[in-house]
Amino acid sequence: VLRACVSSRAGIHSSAVGLYSGQPEKGASMTSFLELARDRYSVRAFSDAPVEAEKVEALVDAAIAAPTAVDRQPWHLWVVEDPDAVVRLSALTRFSFGARVILMLGAAPAEAWVRKYDGRNFADVDASIVGTHIMLAAHDLGLGTTWVGHFDAPAVHEAFPETEGYDLVVLFPIGYPADGAEPAAKHFERRGASELVTRV
Repeated sequence: VLRACVSSRAGIHSSAVGLYSGQPEKGASMTSFLELARDRYSVRAFSDAPVEAEKVEALVDAAIAAPTAVDRQPWHLWVVEDPDAVVRLSALTRFSFGARVILMLGAAPAEAWVRKYDGRNFADVDASIVGTHIMLAAHDLGLGTTWVGHFDAPAVHEAFPETEGYDLVVLFPIGYPADGAEPAAKHFERRGASELVTRV
């Protein structure tokens, strides 16, 4: 049903052609990263252009590179690209936007680090870090995506039994932005540091 179930667990690696396999340059400026972070936006309209396999694998590499609490890596990524599977998944959300590839990210609370002082489980935090890597990498590769949390998770579990046991956190429709795709107006509305940051 799914082309691949990609896990972060030790011993499992993607077969990417090296788009993200190099070591970072020492002393590199943060300027390019800040430009990427500011330039990335949520894409909600895709062209018909197919997404190259090597770019999908590069997204997998970016996900695997994400840090997690105590390096537990309590997450799993399903690459949904079989046309029938994409149709079934798209039927369970209003926000697939016609994408031909959808990444489905799940968290495994039973495998995650738990803060002893208050019992806080970090599975969803770890999955969110992985998801952020995917979004930034997609934009860096010339692709578009958006974070989709509005979907029928119980129905997805039923339609895709391989997801059982995971807390389904997010769907990422993946594709090339359609002509005319642009950031939503609120994308440029950012609260200032004086409101968001406290120095103590």
